[in-house]
Amino acid sequence: MLFSRHRTHLPTPEEALKGRPEPGFAVPDRHTVLGNPLTGPYPEGLVVADFGLGCFWGAERKFWQAPGVWTTLVGYQGGHTENPTYEEVCSGLTGHTEAVRVVFDPAVTSYAALLKLFWESHDPTQGFRQGNDVGTQYRSAIYTHSPEQQSEAESSRTAYQSVLTGSGYGEITTEILPAGPFYAAEAYHQQYLDKNPAGYCGIGGTGVSCPIGVAKAEG
Repeated sequence: MLFSRHRTHLPTPEEALKGRPEPGFAVPDRHTVLGNPLTGPYPEGLVVADFGLGCFWGAERKFWQAPGVWTTLVGYQGGHTENPTYEEVCSGLTGHTEAVRVVFDPAVTSYAALLKLFWESHDPTQGFRQGNDVGTQYRSAIYTHSPEQQSEAESSRTAYQSVLTGSGYGEITTEILPAGPFYAAEAYHQQYLDKNPAGYCGIGGTGVSCPIGVAKAEG
């Protein structure tokens, strides 16, 4: 499957794997770093945001390190197959991308701050890949939970496109869509880089900072 068309071709609902009505594995109760529950329902007043920015191991760590984040959870989103497995997602036959669910306290941080972290933590111009990781499951995505999130995400994309273009990058390929079902990933993927500090992390940004605060990032 390494070089098959499925890795760079999103399946239609008819082409996608059928899936299953219930997940085939259990998800841990609590976050290994933050100590809070992984799955909802979450405490009143917290807000959910969903992002895809390449391999979810490194992506999740970016967000659990951010101020105001209450918990994070990795999973699969944006596709057709119900309750997929990691192997199925990697086949390219589910349509999902590797996603991070971020639950945050809006009294401490903001959706805008998380969007800034999202844009600056990866290269959103690469289509069905992120660095050396190739496949539809590595595509850049924002899945929104309100009209306000949708509008803010779209505005941030426009702002970041402007500074990326000025720095010689191409068109942003990030999909911004209302959130559909989020399927939690297997236990060994949750907080993977906390359990395996020397593990693989394919996350890397462009070096161009995103508004809030438009400037060339140092480094």
